[in-house]
Amino acid sequence: MDFVSLRPRRTALALFVAAACAAGCSTLQAPAAAPLGGANTPAQWSASSAAATATELAAWWRRFGDPTLDTLIADALTANTDIAAAQGQLRQARALADVADAQRGPSLDASGSAQRGRSNSAAASSRFQAGLDAGWEIDVFGGRRAAATASALDARASAATLADVQVSVAAEVALAYLSLRGSEARLTIAQDNLASQQETLQITEWRVQAGLATSLNAEQARAAVEQTRAQLPALQKAAALSRHQLARLTGRHVAELPALAAGPLPAAPADLALAFPADTLRQRADVRAAEARVAAAAQRVVQADAARHPSFSLSGSLGLSALTLSGLTGGGAVASSLLAGVSLPIFDGGAAKAQVNAQHAAFDAAQTAWRAGVLGALKEVEDALVTLQRDRERLASLTRASEAAANAALLALQRYASGLVDFQTVLETQRSQLSAQDSVAGATVDVATDHVRLYKALGGGWQPDAPLASAR
Repeated sequence: MDFVSLRPRRTALALFVAAACAAGCSTLQAPAAAPLGGANTPAQWSASSAAATATELAAWWRRFGDPTLDTLIADALTANTDIAAAQGQLRQARALADVADAQRGPSLDASGSAQRGRSNSAAASSRFQAGLDAGWEIDVFGGRRAAATASALDARASAATLADVQVSVAAEVALAYLSLRGSEARLTIAQDNLASQQETLQITEWRVQAGLATSLNAEQARAAVEQTRAQLPALQKAAALSRHQLARLTGRHVAELPALAAGPLPAAPADLALAFPADTLRQRADVRAAEARVAAAAQRVVQADAARHPSFSLSGSLGLSALTLSGLTGGGAVASSLLAGVSLPIFDGGAAKAQVNAQHAAFDAAQTAWRAGVLGALKEVEDALVTLQRDRERLASLTRASEAAANAALLALQRYASGLVDFQTVLETQRSQLSAQDSVAGATVDVATDHVRLYKALGGGWQPDAPLASAR
């Protein structure tokens, strides 16, 4: 082979070496993104001075000490449809990240063909060909690397989003379960008061027959009984709807939901697992997902800017050609080529510049969404702390009121049976007792749900340093 035939290949190789050397010093820079640790967070929560380590939030639902709740949440984390969809999105994001990373390297394709034909009276002839084609677009300005990094960050955001969905599902299961137990507790209270009012009605009817009371008293007692009885269907409906919600969250039909025997309302934990504001932002999956999206948007600015610069490519081919199939392996005609190319955008009507501006705008929007997520996270925790504190105070007052109302109703009924007080006093004390007991049950549910919402606002136990929930 003479020197002239080697010159094009040497020129292509020289261009390749120059482009490869330039790749190390010409990479474009991504716009700076505010780090998560640099968020402007308060030193402590304004509504509470308590502080605890973030690890105490892991599996927070076990703090209620209810095995049924533990089982329902475990089932939901396994079979919930929202979690399954998020797992599918995570698998897709990871596959796209693999695609983007693979595009950074060279490609190699194999080809083969067989042809047989004839012309006029000439005998038929055959031709067989086989070859290899290689290509590589040299990433001088870092566009492909930025695309691969952005895709990897998208996968990280999807993983954090999956964790956030799991946190939300666990909280929704707990809220539905507490609602179920609260409806059952209120139903029991209404049934107990109904029995007491029916006893009062019977006493009143006896007194009417003895001439010690009027028919007006009997009708008033009967009206109170029916008003209390009317509350039962509404409470039964609320309990049924909570069961339906639990079935949906655990990925079942209503008929497939295991029988949930009536049980006590889970007691909210006496102690409070609370994290510092900065720790809360680090362990909230939605905030971490927003941070990953900011970093991905910054890399896409680099990708768009790299498209405005020259691109360098290197390609080559090696082929064999023979008249018979066996000739391909016996030293058929060999053809090879090596090509180095450069492409420089000259005029595109400003499309490339506009694309860079669009990615800059997307980056700014992602940063704003991240800041909004941080502020929203802080607000959620502050709201949950204030709500929990005030509901606890309200529950304490209602408990004392319920005890006093129960004593008053008992004394009024005893004195009415002895003819010492009128019937209106009995009705008022019984209504007060039912209202106070129902309010205590409702406030107890509120305090328990306040704990659930607080733990969700604090991050729900998801730990960013622990392995992320994997997609199935």
